Amino acid sequence: MDIPERTARDTMGEMTIPAGALWGASTQRAVENFPVSGQPVPHEVIAAHAMLKWAAATANEETGVVAADVAAAIRTAADEIIAGDHPDQFPVDVFQTGSGTSTNMNLNEVIANLAKLRLGEDLSSARVHPNDHVNASQSSNDTFPTSVHLAVAIAADAVLLPALRSLAAALRRKADEFADVVKSGRTHLMDATPVTLGQEFGGYARQIELGVERVERALTSVHELALGGTAVGTGLNCPPGFVDRVIALLRERTGLPLLEAADHFEAQGARDALVDVSGALRTVAVSLIKVSNDVRWMASGPRTGLYELQLPEIQPGSSIMPGKVNPVIPESVRQVAAQVIGNDAATAIGGLSGELELNVMIPLMARNVLESERLLAAVSDVFVERCLDGAVATDQGPLLVERSLMQVTALVPEIGYERAAALAKTAHQQGLTLREAALADGVDAGLLDRVLDYRRMTEGGML
Repeated sequence: MDIPERTARDTMGEMTIPAGALWGASTQRAVENFPVSGQPVPHEVIAAHAMLKWAAATANEETGVVAADVAAAIRTAADEIIAGDHPDQFPVDVFQTGSGTSTNMNLNEVIANLAKLRLGEDLSSARVHPNDHVNASQSSNDTFPTSVHLAVAIAADAVLLPALRSLAAALRRKADEFADVVKSGRTHLMDATPVTLGQEFGGYARQIELGVERVERALTSVHELALGGTAVGTGLNCPPGFVDRVIALLRERTGLPLLEAADHFEAQGARDALVDVSGALRTVAVSLIKVSNDVRWMASGPRTGLYELQLPEIQPGSSIMPGKVNPVIPESVRQVAAQVIGNDAATAIGGLSGELELNVMIPLMARNVLESERLLAAVSDVFVERCLDGAVATDQGPLLVERSLMQVTALVPEIGYERAAALAKTAHQQGLTLREAALADGVDAGLLDRVLDYRRMTEGGML
């Protein structure tokens, strides 16, 4: 069956386009040139780029560059895209021209054609031009990195940071709930002096809280926008007042502390801000591996593992072993963390690929950072709702602490290291508790009552 088509032109000539498509010739060339992944540019970038075009239309109207009716039609079209309308009109693969020019032209063409329709014009009309009007005072080289920064900042503020704060708060709640659960500490996976389960969860909470702080610090450089540098950083063809007005509008619309880049050659030649925020996301991922893996260890069992925690039973764990239940949520967390770490490695390669006045791996970096933000946010919520909130302490931790021999550490100031070590070895070899071995060796019972206070050991200092 034949698909209806139409013809559009750009500076390289005519292109045949599906009749229902709102894009133009430049977009069609990109669609045909980059049949790579089947993954379009992230929707967050599309929305952010439309927001930039919305603000630019106002600034261009106020500086007399674009007529008022055309600017109004551009704003209406951009608002529709920001709202999520026309999602099928942005088909360009994410692995495209490294500056994002193809996506910039995709937005320019779609917005121009939508604006024409709002003005009662035919798509062949020159009333609204993708370059002369929608892209006025701009270049792909300053707008696309601006939109990527904007998208990353919005996603962090609206999705990622709230999820991480919720995770940290959940871990704090568990720290309070488990404050009096004494258990054996472990170093090198071997028995160590006592801790409380609450102390361990307090440590996890602090890891995530510090991760939030790291992301927030990295976002300060993301808030700097390249807009105004145009092609190479000099600002050629950008009228006075344009950048200030656009950024003011974006600040007002998003509530983010956006500002013009301090140096446009840095802002276009390098993408260090994205490398920085990706590194912060990688650190959060590393923290999540630590937390989720500890939870897995403490929930192992129930008969032959540590079994100090009981996790919610949310699905059968085996197709062959009846009754088996696995820690599937911590496993999901670790897989997400691995993906984020991989995304960061690719982002670092993208960051070191800035040559002279332009970095040409921006779409890759945008894809990876935004995916990392989405994944970390989603899996943090799942971790809280499907695992941590329902986790309970078992009796196993307090039972095992009595069998541990490393409480002997508290006896060292009283009887010396050598005698304490001998007591621990004797107790282990003979299957005795430490108290039994110490009494047999002549240690005073009153001293043992004072020193072998497991809860007091978790508070530090001399016993």
